Amino acid sequence: MTLAQVAAFAGVMLLGALAPGPDFAVVVRQAATGGRRAGMAAAAGIAVGVFVWAATAALGVAALLAASATAYTVVKVAGAVYLLYLGVRSLLAARRGGGAEPATEGGRRASAWAGFRQGLLTNVLNPKAAAFFVALMPQFLGDDPRVGGTLVLSVVATLVAGAWFLVVANVVGALRRVFSREGVRRAIDGVTGAALIGLGVRMAAD
Repeated sequence: MTLAQVAAFAGVMLLGALAPGPDFAVVVRQAATGGRRAGMAAAAGIAVGVFVWAATAALGVAALLAASATAYTVVKVAGAVYLLYLGVRSLLAARRGGGAEPATEGGRRASAWAGFRQGLLTNVLNPKAAAFFVALMPQFLGDDPRVGGTLVLSVVATLVAGAWFLVVANVVGALRRVFSREGVRRAIDGVTGAALIGLGVRMAAD
């Protein structure tokens, strides 16, 4: 595998990460309401999810998922339900006055863990991620993928996705003073809640 191939793969991955979707919505909400630490934790969870999908696609597991209507439907329904759950929680938080960063160190640790968990589950329960990597990985690995090449592309995919969402988390976190206002927090929770519900409905209906 040449450096040019790796660079081309990284470019395609960046374009995929830039596309608005559930991952972006989760990172923005976590960083806006829980602070930079929670947003970065969500970004880390998404990066781990990307590594899982990249590796399973290279090993052929994701291809089996994409080929099996039953397995695909199970993952799709689980992902849709989870997005709806997050969306409803966001809307309820908006009604209460918006989410807020916990004041205690223990609360911050809990917020970071919650952000990581949400980022990971949002990505892993998205069957479109499986389809994306099933279509993408063979283009760079060929018909006889090697362990080294598989590992390189999986790590590249993880780093690109993680770097982009870390940038998002830090940009939103830098505007923490703006997002600390109750009206802004409520607006963020309301908008992201509606977006997550819409994405969940779309995933279920697709």
